[in-house]
Amino acid sequence: MKNHADKQERVLSQITDQNFEGRDFSGCDLSGIDLRAIDLSGINFRGADLRSANLSGAILSGANLSEANLMQANLREANLQDVNLCEANLNQADLTQANLCGARLWRAKLSGSKLWGASLCNADLREADLSSAQLTEGSLIQAQLVRANLEEAKLCGAILLEANFNQADLTGADLNWANLIAANLSEANLRNANLKNAKLYDAIMPDGTIQPNQIFIIQ
Repeated sequence: MKNHADKQERVLSQITDQNFEGRDFSGCDLSGIDLRAIDLSGINFRGADLRSANLSGAILSGANLSEANLMQANLREANLQDVNLCEANLNQADLTQANLCGARLWRAKLSGSKLWGASLCNADLREADLSSAQLTEGSLIQAQLVRANLEEAKLCGAILLEANFNQADLTGADLNWANLIAANLSEANLRNANLKNAKLYDAIMPDGTIQPNQIFIIQ
């Protein structure tokens, strides 16, 4: 317990010290750290161990979290706008209502993560693992999901306008009431996906055809 308390105090001291050069935590063990509601913008966490860390409400704009391990971390309502999370491990992380607009999440591991109501507009999620992720009512306008794994993902009521799902795997995904207007689903795998009441006007379907109707209703 003392070692953890010492680590907590040391990290907080470095973050809040305006004269601390670079505030570089790349590769550091920060597992279980409590950084709630702290301004962490621009800090380098590349390859850091942040498992089970509490980052709820933290400001991480422009931070580098590439290759970091954020498994089971709490990022509820955190501001991650334009953050670099390429190849980061976010499996089972809680990102409920987090701001991830413009975030770089290429090949990020988000399997089973909680992203209910999260903002992912213009996010780069190419080849990301979002299998069984909870994205209900999330905003993914113009998000890049090329070759992403969305098997069994929950996207009910999600806003997916102009999102790019080219070659994405949406097997068994729940897209009930999702807004997919002008989305690119070319070569996507929609096997057993639930598209009941989904809005698909002007969407490019897997076979390359353009959906002419406003709402796709399964009979």
